[in-house]
Amino acid sequence: MKVEAQPSPNFNDRKHPVDMLVFHYTGMETGQKALDRMCDPAAEVSAHYMIWEDGRVVQLVGEDKRAWHAGVSRWHGDEDLNSRSIGIEIVNGGHDWPLPDGVLPPYPQAQIDALIQLTHGILERWDIPDKRIVGHSDIAPARKVDPGEHFPWSQLARAGIGLWPRGLTDNPSSAASQRARASGSHMIGRGLGPGDDKKAVSRLQTMLAGIGYALDVSGIYDQATEQVVRAFQRRWVQDQVTGLADMRTLRMVGLVHPLYLS
Repeated sequence: MKVEAQPSPNFNDRKHPVDMLVFHYTGMETGQKALDRMCDPAAEVSAHYMIWEDGRVVQLVGEDKRAWHAGVSRWHGDEDLNSRSIGIEIVNGGHDWPLPDGVLPPYPQAQIDALIQLTHGILERWDIPDKRIVGHSDIAPARKVDPGEHFPWSQLARAGIGLWPRGLTDNPSSAASQRARASGSHMIGRGLGPGDDKKAVSRLQTMLAGIGYALDVSGIYDQATEQVVRAFQRRWVQDQVTGLADMRTLRMVGLVHPLYLS
């Protein structure tokens, strides 16, 4: 694929091998403003690539260098994720620049097609497990919401990028949906939420930490748990981003968790 070079001065040397890929949205009014910011030394922010709405790809930092895109973040207990990851910024206004009716701006298909092609190339060059292909909100749930609940994770998974429960549909009679119901069989009623203090909360926290989220197993549904549940929902239960571990969310946790244990 054709990649335009737009070098950014905002990078340094890596301290760890590359084993992660992080997706972001730019969250700015225009792609040009995002590009200008990532090339501004005073901003001290960058990414390896940026993808325009029409599918054009710009490279700002070499893949062998440490771009400054992840910030304070953790995944599977690892820190300094800038040193471990390749960051891709996708031009999209996100939550800060929604459409006039308040809906999050869609990711055009040309843009997603370019992302898939770019990502396949990255995965050929680097040994990045599917479980370490993440969104910014996954690795920094207290600070970030991108790439947002409108990002097509399931479409990427169908293209061989990242993880998704096989055969999952909204059909309650499907095998995957039946497994989801079974996985949440120990949870009854409304599910779990802030203030809850019980073994089921510890079980939920243990599973979310097993997926990779930075979360202590305290047995208390505290603010950190709510933030991680919300991040999980942005990726896996995208029409229900509440921070409450209702039955549907608990069942999805039960489906996703085993994928990260292999």
